[in-house]
Amino acid sequence: MVETEQNPKLLWGRCLEIIRDNITPQQFATSFAFVELNSLENGKLVLDVPSEFVKEYLEEHFLNLMASTFKRVFGNSVTSLFYKVKVVKTPKGGNVTEKGSMTAKVVNGPARPNASKAPSDITAPQVQDLDSQLIPDYNFANYIEGESNRLARSVGESIANNPSKTFNPLFVFGPSGCGKTHLINAIGLRIKDLHPQLRVLYLSAHLFTVQYTDAVRQNQINEFIRFYQSIDVLILDDVQELSGKTGTQNTFFHIFNHLHVNGKQIILSADRPPIAIQDLEDRLLTRFKWGMQAEIEKPTQNLRFDILSAKVEREGLNIPTNVLKFISENIDDSVRDLEGIINSLMVNSLVYNCDINMTLVRKLMPQFVEKHSKKEITVEDVKQTVCDHFNLKVSQIDSRERTQRIAYARQLAMYLAEHMTHTSHMQIGRLIGNRNHATVVHALKQISDMMTTDHHVRDEVEELTMKIKALH
Repeated sequence: MVETEQNPKLLWGRCLEIIRDNITPQQFATSFAFVELNSLENGKLVLDVPSEFVKEYLEEHFLNLMASTFKRVFGNSVTSLFYKVKVVKTPKGGNVTEKGSMTAKVVNGPARPNASKAPSDITAPQVQDLDSQLIPDYNFANYIEGESNRLARSVGESIANNPSKTFNPLFVFGPSGCGKTHLINAIGLRIKDLHPQLRVLYLSAHLFTVQYTDAVRQNQINEFIRFYQSIDVLILDDVQELSGKTGTQNTFFHIFNHLHVNGKQIILSADRPPIAIQDLEDRLLTRFKWGMQAEIEKPTQNLRFDILSAKVEREGLNIPTNVLKFISENIDDSVRDLEGIINSLMVNSLVYNCDINMTLVRKLMPQFVEKHSKKEITVEDVKQTVCDHFNLKVSQIDSRERTQRIAYARQLAMYLAEHMTHTSHMQIGRLIGNRNHATVVHALKQISDMMTTDHHVRDEVEELTMKIKALH
């Protein structure tokens, strides 16, 4: 029976009861739990929602359910649905205030936009309360320029001088150890120096994923989104870690959209260009390519020598030029390795009270060169480790058995193979039970979803990852 004469607040409570009975507790917690009735006048039902993410999630997943529920409870007294969305705006003074925006959905017909806005008195933490997480030593002063990083550095300095005015987003990519993290930190530090009123935050994609998972588990996803919407300059490192994490990608998509629309600077880094990141949603891939993609290549021999010379000068060390030249000629992969061998030379010199010379460097060099000669992790390595962990035979993983234990181990092997090897989905399927591409994609999603809600699965993945890495 339609209840049109009652208090709208009571009717909205009835709507929530019906909706709660028709969706999972997790869906309710991340969507309707913080939705409130604002008003019902002249057929217009206005709902207060805490973020753009929640609004879009409701429209994408529950519009039909809401329409039928409103019809059942309100009858024909509701002709259109409006949302009052609280979005974050940052004035020049540095305080973060919120304003509401209205968008409309017609319950029994096509959508009608509504651009009216309503203010709110809610405020977010001030700039000085935010720890940017930037690494002070990774600044432009000690970021040595060379042919391999000249373009990326030039673009980075341009952004630092005028954030969100030139290249937005900036996507820096290159192999591990080429200086990506140093550069994006340097940009953040320069922005904080030149624009102290801006809220700057640096973090890894892995940490972002962990925070998202915790927010979902604690039913704080709205607070999580609203915090990131308050950032003026968001710097996300190792974006490839978002691969296959559907929930995290979906949330970051909405955060990205909000920041970009509101003129906030976004800086991203990865070990490969956006197009090469597997299991990345197309809509996110498109946005990563909106601005500037700047590649950093492996440092040339000349740049490696300059990096070593600069470090020696900063540390006040006395290392002969021929030693620096020898190191720069033989360590050609990672800037971190260059700094590592200098640190080892310094420690050995102090402990054994000896000079840093060619004899010492030849003694230590194998420790760094040998690392690069180790063979890559293979799918077979992953399969064997998973089988040992579960006390299974490799033939069981490769079989058509579908018992829960074997199926779970098989999916874990596929997930780890995708994340720890350079093997395509098609090859992973062929090497693990001769499965097809779709089966591999399903396995990756299953494990990713389980990791989001089950800490035991996350612990198991971490344990297996460490075991596999220990083999090499």
